Amino acid sequence: MSAELNLAARVIELTRQLAGTGAEAEVVVAHSAEALTRFANSAIHQNVADATTTVRLRLHLDGRTAGGSTTVTDADGLRSLVERTIAAARLSPPDATWPGLTPPTALRPAPGHDEATAAAGPQERAALVRDFVRAAGGLETAGFCRTAYASGGFANTLGQAVHGRSADAAMDGIARLDGADGVARRASGRLTDLDGAALGARAAAKARAGARPIELPPGRYEIVLEPTAVADLLENLAGFGFNGKAFAQHQSFAELGAQQFDESITIADTPLGATLPFDAEGTPRDTLTLVESGVTRAVSHDRTSAAEAGTTSTGHASPSSRSWGPIAADLRLAPATKPASGPSHASDPALTGGPHPANTSVSGQPGQSEPVEETARPLVTGMRRGLLVTDLWYTRVLDQKSLVVTGLTRNGVWLIEDGEVTAAVGNLRFTQSYPQALGPGAVLGIGTETVALPDRWSGVRYTAPALHLASWNFTGNASG
Repeated sequence: MSAELNLAARVIELTRQLAGTGAEAEVVVAHSAEALTRFANSAIHQNVADATTTVRLRLHLDGRTAGGSTTVTDADGLRSLVERTIAAARLSPPDATWPGLTPPTALRPAPGHDEATAAAGPQERAALVRDFVRAAGGLETAGFCRTAYASGGFANTLGQAVHGRSADAAMDGIARLDGADGVARRASGRLTDLDGAALGARAAAKARAGARPIELPPGRYEIVLEPTAVADLLENLAGFGFNGKAFAQHQSFAELGAQQFDESITIADTPLGATLPFDAEGTPRDTLTLVESGVTRAVSHDRTSAAEAGTTSTGHASPSSRSWGPIAADLRLAPATKPASGPSHASDPALTGGPHPANTSVSGQPGQSEPVEETARPLVTGMRRGLLVTDLWYTRVLDQKSLVVTGLTRNGVWLIEDGEVTAAVGNLRFTQSYPQALGPGAVLGIGTETVALPDRWSGVRYTAPALHLASWNFTGNASG
């Protein structure tokens, strides 16, 4: 029995003693160890590490529910947690939506975590930073390299008892030249999979290609989104569209069984190996296909949203999911099975967005496409006229039901003409429904390779290819 599972079992036994055998209780004990090496001005300026064990108790007593947590794991700390949670439950209003506890259920087989990543120290992360900075060739650089290890145990009064471990690594960095930024980022379950030199060289190439940007008028443009930008689509689709609470409350665009996306789109949540193999309610995690060949098949549920929707939990409970809804955190957009070929067919003047500037490449040499991510290159080659976008950021939902999002481009935009990069473009603001952009007939191509990308704020992971879309609504430049 793992240390976390043993601790969870102790809290369950203590709850039975203090609250009586009629109480329903579940306990998650999560140990997380995170380390971060940050660099700016091309030098490491911070190395921090934190390891914390958190015990969370949720209790349903006499029809009322309360939760509590502590990081004090000695006998007095655990007893205090149970006593406080019992007192809070007795003062809480009746909980008519209590979904009950997860019954004993075996975990799905999952790949083991990488011990070397879990044990990585500052030297290993610093070596990747060094390689990134050197490969940038003298450009100013900044970013981070992080490693994370998690182990957890779960127990409840119905007898469910499970434990698991995971490890993760990520690197995210920019290179800057005369106000132009280039970015490169990757995530993996193994630190040794990250190539600091390749990332630094890619970021530097984008920064060099971003000089002297032109301004384009607002309008609808054909667009290639690199995987770094596609990750934002997946994040918002997960948080607002495939969210089981939003679905149950009719605040999501999702219609199960409907052809809502282009037939080339298949999206699945693939958590095994990327996170603990069970959720905060002890439900085993497994691959969940959300969209299959354009048809919406499922949304993510915890036990509460599943009961409201008349279905079963998909293993997406979190400490905040009863409030914010259950969110899939390891989405993967499936790549194409064959390369894109030939120029795109989007020649409607409504999609051209304005007049053509001079047809010269960003490097001054025809055919040069330095800023293009390799995974996006075949899609760019097939584009007659449109934009290549590296990143979407500061995205905010304007209308949740239709998932209309506004935001900005970042870290590089380029004009593509006849498959060639002809000019850097200043950052643009957009207002776009994400499902509409991926709707039937709207996807002109998908890359054949996927890359794993870290979330900006947490340790979750998105896996994406590049996307070639027929239309994206740009409403102005970055200043308006």
